[in-house]
Amino acid sequence: MADLLFYITAAFTVFCALGVVLNRNAVNAALCLLLSLVGVAVLFALLNAYLLAVLLVLVYAGAVVALFLFIIMLLDVRADQKRPFKLVSLIASLAGLALLAGGISMLLTRGQLSASPPPAAAAPVGSVLKSYAELLFTTYLLPVEIIGFLLLIAMLGVIVLCKKFESLEDVK
Repeated sequence: MADLLFYITAAFTVFCALGVVLNRNAVNAALCLLLSLVGVAVLFALLNAYLLAVLLVLVYAGAVVALFLFIIMLLDVRADQKRPFKLVSLIASLAGLALLAGGISMLLTRGQLSASPPPAAAAPVGSVLKSYAELLFTTYLLPVEIIGFLLLIAMLGVIVLCKKFESLEDVK
């Protein structure tokens, strides 16, 4: 049953990721990204990594996708605007295709990964979360706050840049 759930969730995640890449409408692509991130969170939960699953949903699916949607709606991006296809896009696409082909060929020629032996005694769930929380609120408190502050500055910068002023009196 767990294998079937894994295959269904993995197919759903890949389908939604393809929707992100192939969708011409930016809002629909952001919503496909949200569904893809939820699928990855379910895969984390299937691996018993509940903290990663919850953090992925809270941080990425909750905050980052909401910020993407906010920016897309502020910029008023239209799907009917066609841009000319440039040589740089072609080169980047070919490089990405070559990397994908190389990864698939390595996967097929190498075989399956060997399973590592299970640990002798697994730590209780609460102790692992307690150590994460202790590190987050002591050692890594300043970097987390700096990143939050930078995201706030970026959001305010986007709002100011997207604001359409009619005249110079509106700016003052």
